[in-house]
Amino acid sequence: MNEKLNLILSNAKSDIAAATSVKELNDVKVKYQGKNGEVTKLMQGMRDIPKEDRPAFGKLVNDLRTAIDECYDAREVELKDLELQQTFLNEAVDVTLPSKKREVGSLHPLTLVKNELIDAFIGMGFEIFEGPEIEEDYYNFKMLNIPEDHPARDMQDTFYVNENILLRTQTSAGQVRVMLDKKPPIKILSPGKVYRSDDDASHSPMFHQMEGLVVDKNITLCDLKGTLDEFCKIMFGKDAKTRLRPSYFPFTEPSVEVDVSCSECHGKGCKLCKGTGWIEILGAGIVNKKVLEGCGIDSEVYSGYAFGMGIERIAILKYKIPDIRLFFENDVRFLKQFK
Repeated sequence: MNEKLNLILSNAKSDIAAATSVKELNDVKVKYQGKNGEVTKLMQGMRDIPKEDRPAFGKLVNDLRTAIDECYDAREVELKDLELQQTFLNEAVDVTLPSKKREVGSLHPLTLVKNELIDAFIGMGFEIFEGPEIEEDYYNFKMLNIPEDHPARDMQDTFYVNENILLRTQTSAGQVRVMLDKKPPIKILSPGKVYRSDDDASHSPMFHQMEGLVVDKNITLCDLKGTLDEFCKIMFGKDAKTRLRPSYFPFTEPSVEVDVSCSECHGKGCKLCKGTGWIEILGAGIVNKKVLEGCGIDSEVYSGYAFGMGIERIAILKYKIPDIRLFFENDVRFLKQFK
């Protein structure tokens, strides 16, 4: 019996020494001390041994188990240490290599221009009002003197949720909301996204507008001209000049298109301004009396002016960008230029 026990111990030591990983070592342990292991079978065979010999036999088997455990524990420490060293080698980091650079972001060019516009008008005493992008037909069209059968609706073809709810075509809807809720004097700037069914190099189905509204006593076209002169000087330089041309908008009367002197040729004529020396930048006019009266403002006492511009158009002129779609393509090469 002692020879058998010694043979099992010798084989176990050989198998433990031959194990090259903790997993292989565990397999060895199962081979000898698992449910069907050799040492376990010895204990199960104790029933066939005379009672008087069982204590001595049990002690021998326990000594065998202890000897195998000691060998196992010692080898486990060695293998875990080897595996840890190998992990360190595999995951080694060369601290002398240059680190990965993290790109520093910057504001989008439209945001830069929007902030610059807001700063310019806040400096002239305007307050900011932002209305909802999903708007009612009542505020977006009817209250701006554009009834259902008005041809101006075709100029602002947009996206309808239903016959009364739409994505706003202009931030002028926010001006109506202000006039309904607040008594004059009113001096607000309304920036935000607007939506129209356009899509080409100079138009986008979603773009940004910024509209201004001033309502007070004795407001004239001269006040509008003075405000826009100052704005253009802030945005395009002290030498910038403006001119007003007659136009038509349902919500202003009289209405004007506003041009700024070309910043490229300074009015001499070039490709950018198509040889005219002027570039159209926005529409404006004196608030139509029907709009004032519809908002509960006495048009015999108060008057006002309004203007609206596309932020993309201002950015295109300021940065000489050839295609409006570049603003929305998220090309990092394009955006990096504005850091």
